[in-house]
Amino acid sequence: MTAATPGSVLRPITAFLDEALSQPDLHHRILSAALGRPPFPDPAALQALSLLSQALDSSAATSPARSSPSALRAAEKLLLSLPSRSPLSVLLLSLTHALHRRPAAAALVLLDLFALDPALSREDVAPSVFEDLFLPHLLPVLHWFADQRARILSTDSPSPAPAAAAVEDDGWSVESSAAVSLLSRMSGGQAAELKKLERGYEDVLDANSRVYAEYLKEVLESADEAWQARGPPQLILGRFDGEGGEIEEGGEEEEESEEAIGLRSGQRRYNPLWADADQSIDFSSRHGGKSQNKFAKLPSLYPQRVPIHLLIRQPSSDGRDGAANLISDSGPAFSCNDNSEDFSSEIDTDLKEKNIVQALLHRNKIQHQSLEEASAPYTCSQSPPMDDSDSILAPGKQTPPKDFICPITSHIFDDPVTLETGQTYERRAIQEWLDRGKSTCPITRQKLHSTQLPKTNYVLKRLIASWQEQNPYSTPIRMENPPSKNVQELNTLSHLPSPTSVITQASTDGITADLRIAISHLCTSEILGESEMAVLQIERFWRESRMEPEILAALSKPAVINGFVEILFNSVNPQVLRVTVFLLSELASKDKSVVQTLTRVDSDVECMVALFKKGLVEAVVLIYLLTPPWQSLIEMDTLEALMMTIKRDEEDLLGMCVKPRTASIFILGQILRREDHKSAPTIVGMLISERVVERVIPSLEADLVEEQITVAGILLRCMKEDGYCRNIIADKAQLAPLLESFAMVSDVDQFEIIQFLSELVKLNRRRFNEQLLHIIKNEGVFSTMHTLLVYLQSALQDQSPVVAGLLLQLDLLVEPRKVSVYCEEAIDALISCLRNPDFPSAQLLAAETILSLQGSFSSSGKPLARAIVLKYAGMNKSYRALMRAEQSTSVPEDSEDNLEEEKAANDWERKMAYALASHEFGLLFEALADGLKSGNTGIFSACLVSAAWLTHMLSLLPDTGIRGAARVCLLKQFVSILKSARHTDDKALAMLALRSFMHDPEGLHDLTLHIKDILKALRELKKSTLLAHEMRKLLSGGQDSSIDIWNHKELVQVDCSTHGEVLAVICFKNKIFSGHSDGTIKVWEGNENLLHPVHETREHSKAVTSLAVSNSGEKLYSGSLDKTVRVWSVQDRQIHCVEIHDMKDPVHNLTVANTIACFIPHGAGVKVLSWNGGYKLLNPSKHVRCLALVQGKLYCGCHDGSIQEIDLATGTFGTIQSGNRKLLGKANPVHAVQVHDGLLYAASTSLDGAAVKIWSASNYSLVGSISPTVEVRSMAISTELIYLGSKTGVVEIWSKNKLIRVGTLQTGTNSKVQCMAVDADAELLIVATSDGNIQAWGLT
Repeated sequence: MTAATPGSVLRPITAFLDEALSQPDLHHRILSAALGRPPFPDPAALQALSLLSQALDSSAATSPARSSPSALRAAEKLLLSLPSRSPLSVLLLSLTHALHRRPAAAALVLLDLFALDPALSREDVAPSVFEDLFLPHLLPVLHWFADQRARILSTDSPSPAPAAAAVEDDGWSVESSAAVSLLSRMSGGQAAELKKLERGYEDVLDANSRVYAEYLKEVLESADEAWQARGPPQLILGRFDGEGGEIEEGGEEEEESEEAIGLRSGQRRYNPLWADADQSIDFSSRHGGKSQNKFAKLPSLYPQRVPIHLLIRQPSSDGRDGAANLISDSGPAFSCNDNSEDFSSEIDTDLKEKNIVQALLHRNKIQHQSLEEASAPYTCSQSPPMDDSDSILAPGKQTPPKDFICPITSHIFDDPVTLETGQTYERRAIQEWLDRGKSTCPITRQKLHSTQLPKTNYVLKRLIASWQEQNPYSTPIRMENPPSKNVQELNTLSHLPSPTSVITQASTDGITADLRIAISHLCTSEILGESEMAVLQIERFWRESRMEPEILAALSKPAVINGFVEILFNSVNPQVLRVTVFLLSELASKDKSVVQTLTRVDSDVECMVALFKKGLVEAVVLIYLLTPPWQSLIEMDTLEALMMTIKRDEEDLLGMCVKPRTASIFILGQILRREDHKSAPTIVGMLISERVVERVIPSLEADLVEEQITVAGILLRCMKEDGYCRNIIADKAQLAPLLESFAMVSDVDQFEIIQFLSELVKLNRRRFNEQLLHIIKNEGVFSTMHTLLVYLQSALQDQSPVVAGLLLQLDLLVEPRKVSVYCEEAIDALISCLRNPDFPSAQLLAAETILSLQGSFSSSGKPLARAIVLKYAGMNKSYRALMRAEQSTSVPEDSEDNLEEEKAANDWERKMAYALASHEFGLLFEALADGLKSGNTGIFSACLVSAAWLTHMLSLLPDTGIRGAARVCLLKQFVSILKSARHTDDKALAMLALRSFMHDPEGLHDLTLHIKDILKALRELKKSTLLAHEMRKLLSGGQDSSIDIWNHKELVQVDCSTHGEVLAVICFKNKIFSGHSDGTIKVWEGNENLLHPVHETREHSKAVTSLAVSNSGEKLYSGSLDKTVRVWSVQDRQIHCVEIHDMKDPVHNLTVANTIACFIPHGAGVKVLSWNGGYKLLNPSKHVRCLALVQGKLYCGCHDGSIQEIDLATGTFGTIQSGNRKLLGKANPVHAVQVHDGLLYAASTSLDGAAVKIWSASNYSLVGSISPTVEVRSMAISTELIYLGSKTGVVEIWSKNKLIRVGTLQTGTNSKVQCMAVDADAELLIVATSDGNIQAWGLT
């Protein structure tokens, strides 16, 4: 006996539990049986039974998943809390687990029931589980019992009276007479011995069932493949001696009479003594109706016993023939003449053993009735096991006993002959068999000593005639299970049958019989080769038979399906595996119950996936039909096999219900079409790199509409994840079949087609897009535009924008018309979605759709409307950055192709802008204005670009009054964005829109109401775009510049003289830091409460000469004359010292980068400190006066007027300006150095007429100079202005671009301006003087 596997244990138990849950009669019966079994169940178990009753009934009506979860949980809790187990509680717990869809737990508990009460389990509760799992292991016990029983029956016994005399004419049949005859031959001693044997037999079954149940539980509970390490347990056979008596257990039992043994009427389980009614017995009640036993439908609780005529070894003592002789295999009835030998007594030992095993494995699904309803006719014919449940007759008809049927012709015998092997055949059939050169028995395959047929078996013929007289309306059906396909194994090559051949006439009727034999071999054979041959036979029957419904029903049973699965697990024959997968696929495609059977155990699906990955491409069809979760398919790594199947496109030689390539596409579509699939980008990358996408595209022309839709979904996902494949798809796709199928599919599939087409027309060439749009418009059975319009009118909110966008593009292929229902409906749908805040996703989709209608796309299909509109606004830098980000390539400007493409793009843009803007006299602008108020960043951004684009296009189109409508809706919104937007590009878009309003006098007048805010914003944008300069000129009345624009107002002044001079000041993120000569550092408010002190600290012992802030703003660095540099942590409004570095020298002009700090020591040179430790002295030959550190380069302004550049990475020096030692005995030091926008500004003494010189930091060339009227001691630079602080308290303001003075600030003191700082917005100037004052000036 081979070791059990978890799958082989789970399958029959799960099948039984599913059947119990789905059939109310079955679960009522098994619960009743368990309820009546001692010990009496606990009250808690009865309460659990009450809770589960409703759940069980609802599971039969619907599905277990819809049962009440609260009732199930309560019942489970009660059952788990029981102190002791009863059969009822164990059975209830198993059913509870089954309702919860826990097959493993349910199986373990059901095996507990077999261990707790084996007899109840195998007889009343789960006989099918016993026969499938336990019976094969217990075959030796059954062999032993049969031998002992045969020994008892073979002993001498009194001769019975003739059966005919013992039977009155009251309706009893000849079969009943045979049963009574057997009783009359049995002695009292035989009966008592049989009774003791029966009790011992049951004890052995119980003991072995318990042990084997524990073994099966261990198999299920074993981790991984640990179950393989242990085989099945040894059988327990030590309770009996060789004579059948008990050795250890059991006392004297009360003997029963023959009548007590044989005639136990009303006992539910039938006695094995009467189980010798083999496959030839028909226990159907002749009278029918209510006289039938109420347990008639119950399966046999014991394996089928060996027929009496096989077990009796000795001939009848009186040698009589007739009905009594039928019970023995010897006697005159079996002689072909008076001198013939008794073949039955010399049957080959192997043949007898084979027949006994067949009988033991056979299920006796018959009615257990009283002895009066039993019948047992026996003939010489030894048929293999048959299913009596198939022999139930229609009302008014009787099935002939199966021993009356010829195994070749499947009809009642007319001239029966019995061969020397004991098998009986119709004379004409066996004669034809022999005439074809055969010399063996068709059933046993034994060699015949003589091919001369014996005389007719008249005994059997008389019995048949008698039965036909009693049953004139019987149906002469064929035998359900002929012995073997060998009966019809004809050598057609050498012996072609004649048209009137008996065997040929029977072949059609016998095909189902041969199929049943093949099924039997598939399900029960322990020989792999025999099971494989059965699979091939079943395939032939499936293809050739015209009785497909009958064969489908036979092959769809769970036992047969499990047999096929076992072939998949064990066979290594490629052809057998392919045929098995073919058959399972055919069955699964026609019967959903097959899918349920195959998906009960996960290992079955895993086996099929493993075969598919090993190259069995047909397995993918079965995997597709089973529809496993897409997550599990990814986890099992099926993608590579799916891609290979799609790429190869091998010919389907088996004629599968679905081609393997098509099934692979369906599975791939199931994976990719999930919106929440996070691995989709990776999978799409694999499809593109392996060129699978190109092999999928032709399936758009597939015959199956479902395949077309699936491919459209796959390609849609590919374009969304990697838009660069769009060009390949557009180049190779044939859209006509897909468009023709559009009207035939569901709404969901129609929308997927629309999405696919919408994505496809996002190519980076306008002319190609229009060619595709023409194909979409003109192909198809019906008008595509009309179909889209109908769909749009009933579309969901999140579908409408996509449909409307495609419909509007198709409508614009022709010249714009005054009235177009398609255009009107499409734009109305877009506006409706954009103005509906209840559906934010639809709002965003509508805004993005309008944006994409501009018509420009990158190579990946991303809209380029934002980049194009920024280009219109003169933001060339932003335009180039966006184009690089989208990796959009352009054709050389002077190429003919580019000129045509540009013309096509411009024409499309004008037509689309006119259609959108003119709809309902600018109704779209109202919707865009609402979108600009949205808090959703995506909606705001898309609406801003669309509004700026359409407003700009109005200045290029003839004015029909729409420009005024747009101004009314959007002007205030654009001014607000221009004033407060954080991103420069957003300001530029608003500026472009406002510029279009300046073409009208009314628009220019409206703009003057906001001139202050507009001019301020234009001042910032002037450096980025020439359009800002042009607008400033228009707003300032045509003047090129206006000095009064630069107005500064003193906001606040504070006196810090108690802390001495203010030597350093810096602004950062609404905070102002100041350093004082007494070592104090102060923190001030930099916003509303300007220069309001919030914190101060004095940890330096001497003057704080310089301050610096890290890029993140989290650290403040201070340099002091006390020879230290302190690092401060900036938290909210306070600073805390976290590090102190000893510099060994007083610190002047501290500048800080990421990992280094530079400062001017007391003597010559510059010290460079690494925060990790260590420093070095640079430029030791110069006395440095000021420093600037920018991008790893240090700029030094020296005491002798020279300026050097030091590359800190390489240590190289460069001289920007050569200094002079002295001029007229006076020094000419550089007082301030700053670097801004690649220019170096250096302030020194105005000896040569230019106190401030401007150098190029890249090539050291002088690009400009300033000649202030004051002696400069400090300097600050903003985006537009240069501030020069003097030693007399005056600050001069110069234009950075034109290098002209635009203003002067008076600090109100004659003290030197020590330092200045400008905030990030360039709207606040901080001035610190030597008398301890700090002033704040605002730019207005």
